[in-house]
Amino acid sequence: MRDAVIVEAVRTPVGKGKPGGALAHVHPVELLAHTLRALVERTGVDPALIDDVIGGTVDQVGEQAMNTTRYAALSAGFPESVPATTVDRQCGSSQQAVHFAAQGVLAGAYDLVVACGVESMSRVPMWSNVPPGTDPFGPGVAERYREGLVPQGISAELIAAKWSLTRERLDGFAAASHQKAAAAWDAGLFDAEVAPLDGVARDESVRPGSSVETLAGLRPAYHDPDFAERFPQIEWNITAGNASPLNDGAAAVLITSSETAARLGLRPLARLHSFAVTGSDPLLMLTGVIPATEKVLRRAALTLDDIDLFEVNEAFSSVVLAWRQETGADLAKVNVHGGAIALGHPLGASGARLTTTLVHAMHERGARYALQTMCEAGGLANAMILENV
Repeated sequence: MRDAVIVEAVRTPVGKGKPGGALAHVHPVELLAHTLRALVERTGVDPALIDDVIGGTVDQVGEQAMNTTRYAALSAGFPESVPATTVDRQCGSSQQAVHFAAQGVLAGAYDLVVACGVESMSRVPMWSNVPPGTDPFGPGVAERYREGLVPQGISAELIAAKWSLTRERLDGFAAASHQKAAAAWDAGLFDAEVAPLDGVARDESVRPGSSVETLAGLRPAYHDPDFAERFPQIEWNITAGNASPLNDGAAAVLITSSETAARLGLRPLARLHSFAVTGSDPLLMLTGVIPATEKVLRRAALTLDDIDLFEVNEAFSSVVLAWRQETGADLAKVNVHGGAIALGHPLGASGARLTTTLVHAMHERGARYALQTMCEAGGLANAMILENV
């Protein structure tokens, strides 16, 4: 029976997604191409053997339009015969790329495939693909949700209110993310996964001095009088400090079967064990990680206690803390090298970035099973389980 294994995983450092950010000068195609070149250099694989390159990008417009993944593969020097496609499952786009790539290997459609993702939020700001005055939802959705859907920041506030998450708890989780990320960098734990680019070697958004006290001085980021009237339960505890920042970055993962890996002399880092994707309430929007975790554990015939490490994307502190409250997971096993609040959240790259960090953390800690899950706009979530080999 065929399996699917990761044989290399690499990412760029993550820059601040604004003019003057460390990677703002790099075209998004080149950000992604950098990781593709690194995969080939690190493995020695002939790129002509790659059956497909599947990449995630969220704002597919401007410099990230026209199938960015294809042009990244060409820029990286891959033969013209190597195909590529770009997918969008919002924040989970490149985790979905990992799922598709692994499922293709398991099905026998691929022998060697790259899953990857990129987002340059400094050059292509969030929502650039929705021009002012346009409606991306349509009349059917408006009829179904007559009171109207809400932005992600309001969803994060609704989650904080529903799960009674105080400002102190949200800020405490955020501060811990920065402290873990800073400690991981200082210990050299990111060295194996990061491919420096243009003199940038570290993630730019990590703030080692973050504390509950410093974060307490930040104002609510999403306060709105209309939403305050509609949702009186909101306490306005979400700030720029306990939410993920805007970022630039890319990541890539090389996936094959154990048989092909042996034939090519490649060393598997982890086996892609099980997958799940689910929809959830699009008003709360970001809670899909809860049923997705349950679903993937059920498919894997595992329990939460079997999982040694978790990566739960830190779109907001409230998302991870609500997930933890519902699942009962041990926070000491969650985002052990820090998460998106500290490391950054370049939307289309984040799924592959989490996978890259998780694979290397598994190796460093000797973990047998690890679980990755991400919330996504529109009420979606991906989840997968990796197994050590």
